Amino acid sequence: MSRFRAALAAVLLAAGCTPSGRPVAGVPEGIPHEVSDFGVLFGTNCAGCHGAEGRGGAALALADPVYLAIADDAVLTAAIRGGVAGSLMPAFGQSAGGLLTDQQVMVLVRGIRSRLARPDALHGATAPPYAAPGPGDAARGGQVFKTFCAGCHGEGGRGSPKASAITDGAYLSLISNQGLRTTVIVGRPELGAPDWRGNVPGRPMTSTEIGDVVAWLVAQRPQPSQPQGPR
Repeated sequence: MSRFRAALAAVLLAAGCTPSGRPVAGVPEGIPHEVSDFGVLFGTNCAGCHGAEGRGGAALALADPVYLAIADDAVLTAAIRGGVAGSLMPAFGQSAGGLLTDQQVMVLVRGIRSRLARPDALHGATAPPYAAPGPGDAARGGQVFKTFCAGCHGEGGRGSPKASAITDGAYLSLISNQGLRTTVIVGRPELGAPDWRGNVPGRPMTSTEIGDVVAWLVAQRPQPSQPQGPR
């Protein structure tokens, strides 16, 4: 799947088109590896999932200053270059089978940071760390979910008029453990979901609580069926 998407991106770049088929100004014909314009690179490789100008789509919004406050350049570089295991994020770097050079990856990282980040995004708050400091406790996570999440996502995470089913098997199969942690911390503001500070007014979630609720969600993920032996 990642090779198909990368190949498609190369064809579109070489043809001077966006995924929508509209021509893109400034794309050198036949030499996509020489494209160095952030807008062209982002529009061709990122906007299809992360939305126009990074405002969100099938994947989280990159134009979210809270996300950019917890995800440093190393995180962005690794995700673009090598993809994200356990998710639909493919590898775009040539070193991992994609089509983007290291220089193009850095154009994307620097452009995302310079155009979309905000130094005062956290308003003095200390965000939980991007990466989990240790394994969470799924048993405790069930209670954490009831406290912070069930008001919108419904009992057992099965959905409500306010928000979708967060324990849907298809969703949990398509998002990585880190993706769940990031979503709990950052929220999905484009969908009306608050960050870690806004689920219960005046009661931000701790890093431990985030780890526990992620462990609980992971425990709800469907397990691959085991092949059966001959009967």
